[in-house]
Amino acid sequence: MKFKVSQTLASLCLGAALISATAAFAASVTTKKASAPTPAPTSAQRPKLVVFIAIDGLPQRQVLNYRDQLAPDGFARFLERGTWFANAHYAHGFTITCPGHATMLSGAYPHRSGIIGNDWRDAQTGLSEYCAGDTSATYIGHTTRPLDGTSPKNLKVETVGDMLRRANPQSKVIGISAKDRGAIMPAGKTGTAYIYMQSSGQFASTTYYMKEHPAWVNAFNAKRPADRYFKAEWKALLPEAAYARSLPDNQVWFGPAGGALPMRYGALEDTAPGLNFYSSLIRGPYADALTLEFARAALQGEGLGQGKVPDLLAVSLSGHDYVNHAFSAESRLSHDHVLQLDLLLQSFFADLDARIGKDNYVVALTADHGFMPAVGYSAQQGVPTGNIDSRQALANINLGLQSQFGPGTWVTGYSGSSLLLNKALIAQRGADAAALAEATRNLLLAQPGFAVAYTRQELQSGSRAGAPYFDALEKAWHPTVSGDVQYAIKPHWGWGSRGTGAIHGSPYEFDSHVPILLYGPAWIGKGRIDKPVEVVDIAPTLAALLGIAPPPTSEGHVLPFAPLAKP
Repeated sequence: MKFKVSQTLASLCLGAALISATAAFAASVTTKKASAPTPAPTSAQRPKLVVFIAIDGLPQRQVLNYRDQLAPDGFARFLERGTWFANAHYAHGFTITCPGHATMLSGAYPHRSGIIGNDWRDAQTGLSEYCAGDTSATYIGHTTRPLDGTSPKNLKVETVGDMLRRANPQSKVIGISAKDRGAIMPAGKTGTAYIYMQSSGQFASTTYYMKEHPAWVNAFNAKRPADRYFKAEWKALLPEAAYARSLPDNQVWFGPAGGALPMRYGALEDTAPGLNFYSSLIRGPYADALTLEFARAALQGEGLGQGKVPDLLAVSLSGHDYVNHAFSAESRLSHDHVLQLDLLLQSFFADLDARIGKDNYVVALTADHGFMPAVGYSAQQGVPTGNIDSRQALANINLGLQSQFGPGTWVTGYSGSSLLLNKALIAQRGADAAALAEATRNLLLAQPGFAVAYTRQELQSGSRAGAPYFDALEKAWHPTVSGDVQYAIKPHWGWGSRGTGAIHGSPYEFDSHVPILLYGPAWIGKGRIDKPVEVVDIAPTLAALLGIAPPPTSEGHVLPFAPLAKP
């Protein structure tokens, strides 16, 4: 059953959902901006634990497409007994993993957070930077490469977890993921991140957070839980006919290796688990199962939700992103993976109910981005599409600039979703940077696959406000981190010359439209909300539930979640 709750009713009842207070208090909460004070619930009225779940690469359409096949208490817990938002989006234009994870619990888009991509180039030197990179920190017990993710050094904003620990220093904030950036960004500056190590199948933190692992982490790793999946098969949960709404296996855009269920983990010739096996687990349900198993160990080992002050557990499940990149969200493999995730969530929620108590915690679920249909699929459907050859495009742009400004590499490369001009060459030649940026933009838009682009001058001044996708690109661009010409590619276009797999990273609905699902029967009612909301609204909402101030750079508003039913 679906419940439609009007904006007014949801707003008036939010205060009751938070602290069962008066209508006047409810109005003060729902009309607040991110910078306004939030009336604090008493300690007895706050959740003991907030569980934040991000499913990497899950578009909203996939949650609803298979609703009739969901288990009773996985995603259905939110859809039938919680509040879910039918029109939730990211508003920044470069929808990829690290910016999404930085946005979720900070409530700040990249123009504030500084996390403009998974990687970028230093605006002055042109050297490569990684969003969670920090060469002063290393993985505990594991080899660390120069661009591995080890700390939130590059995150320029605070998160809900940071605000929680400021208000309650005894509160614990833990982030867990198979991706370093998926654990580090939600954990914030003062939490603790644990990451699945593809070299060993273990979980590790870094020296940014601690000198050595606590005993419970060592005990978990000593059992080598990943090894149980050696030679295991990912098998379809349902009969073949149940996947009629999805595309069959081994589509041409899967590439030469193809892709079909059942899928075995561990090569036939391997006699023991090794690097190839451990790294292969991330594409499919088993690394997600391990991530949730480690989350259970953290709940027990850290006593989360058992103290006098609230705790926050952030879990990012990475497998779906790898599945969708390889096979596309339209595939049977992706369809089945949603159902696999559904069962994993159902089991995890049952454990939370038993350990924490269903009236003692709140869980929020979202995704870091959606997914564009595969270029190969779009071509089959007759949709205008293609693949951008990024190297050729860059070479063409530099050739055009050389004809106007003289010899030299005027554009050093792509940086996030921007082009970076060569600052040293500009200074050496005394070139007009604004004219160079304008010429670069024109040459970029002459290349196949690029839709819009704006220059640094336009983004800083806001002079093109209202132009197509300007607002989304402005939110994705940071003045001291980003390059000099910010762009968006055309819808249904991809990158690379091979034409395999699927991507994301655009301002269009298939990439921006993600789930926002809330559950917590002591605070949150059940219903569908159709009012447009944004992912930046999650941070101030969780802060309000915890009775703390929202992150100071948050751009969101408290979500108008459904009211509790009257006794």
